[in-house]
Amino acid sequence: MPAIVVVGAQWGDEGKGKTTDILGTSVDYVVKPNGGNNAGHTVVVGGEKYELKLLPAGILSPNVTPVIGNGVVVNLEALFEEIDALESRGADTSKLRISANAHLVAPYHQTLDKVTERFLGKRAIGTTGRGIGPAYMDKIGRLGIRVQDVFDESILRQKIEGSLRQKNELLVKVYNRRAVSVEEIVEYFEPFIERLRPYVAETELMLNEALDRGEVVVMEGGQATMLDVDHGTYPFVTSSNPTAGGSCVGTGIGPTRINRVVGIVKAYTTRVGAGPFPTELFDEMGEYLQKAGGEFGVNTGRPRRCGWYDAVIARYAARTNGFTDYVLTKLDVLTGIDRIPVCVAYDVDGVRQNEMPVSQTEFHHAKPIFEYFDGWTEDITKARTFDDLPENARKYVLALEELSGCRMSVIGVGPDREQSIVRHDLLD
Repeated sequence: MPAIVVVGAQWGDEGKGKTTDILGTSVDYVVKPNGGNNAGHTVVVGGEKYELKLLPAGILSPNVTPVIGNGVVVNLEALFEEIDALESRGADTSKLRISANAHLVAPYHQTLDKVTERFLGKRAIGTTGRGIGPAYMDKIGRLGIRVQDVFDESILRQKIEGSLRQKNELLVKVYNRRAVSVEEIVEYFEPFIERLRPYVAETELMLNEALDRGEVVVMEGGQATMLDVDHGTYPFVTSSNPTAGGSCVGTGIGPTRINRVVGIVKAYTTRVGAGPFPTELFDEMGEYLQKAGGEFGVNTGRPRRCGWYDAVIARYAARTNGFTDYVLTKLDVLTGIDRIPVCVAYDVDGVRQNEMPVSQTEFHHAKPIFEYFDGWTEDITKARTFDDLPENARKYVLALEELSGCRMSVIGVGPDREQSIVRHDLLD
């Protein structure tokens, strides 16, 4: 049975949570392989909206075991706030499992994140300030605290002491902040330890054994392709690898076990935070897409920058991730627009480029070359088959499919779980 990877194809907020939730009715495990509580999902079930940050979208499917993988950095305070919020609404979170090898976000990571952004000034990346980058820096620098460490106070103290030896120098001498004591960080983690214990497991073994039994595992990447630290618009990226390859690293599932890689792409494009965005709109149409699409960050409430569909990025994402399928979301938001532009290539200093520019400089200077498609006015939110869509909506989808280098297997026509058109079964 398959291991399926779900990956955002743009700059995030494409609707990965809804796709995973749809798959979740047919799968056994849903795993979050990367990111932290900076990577939110909005899922609508039965008209009820759920905003998820650390928890995988599969948490809302009663037959699914949701897993936080080893590649995630976990803020325990945020985790239990999210669990409590779901349980207060009747959700069952008891099946959640967390990798013992996942790293933890400490208060000093959040402090460093915020002061570093202020220190960078105009060169600020636009992070959420939740300490995700500094936690990953500690992980790579071998100064991190893992979930398993909180269960051995001696090891926990050693890890904190090693990390703070360096950070206090930065906080005091560079950023003019007070030093942090080992004791206050130990005390910060202490209230969470016993509540955390039942959730912790050797998830890497658990997931591979599930695949051996013929069960279905979905890996739900946080953020998206263009925020990947290696393949995104560096340095305006996240601190992990939300591309398909990163899902293997962040779960312990080998690449030969993956059967399907599903890219999620919005019918237009959005971005939160700083960085280049060739199709960005600065006019009333940008404001219309923002309002009609509800384009505000799940985690921060920040308004998302909005622009037209970028087929260059879609082709790049399909190639980088090896997509077998695309899920096109929010097609309904485009209803009522007379002519819909699609970016098919870039003009870079007078030269047409059909693929992603090699250099950061060229991408900053890229101007979109558009093709235009006739719009539609009919309400499509009740469409459940491809033939239910108006002719111009069908033409738009087929054009995006050809331009993006991957078949459009599912089309979202509204926020609810049922508002989807399935052209090709993602589990087939």
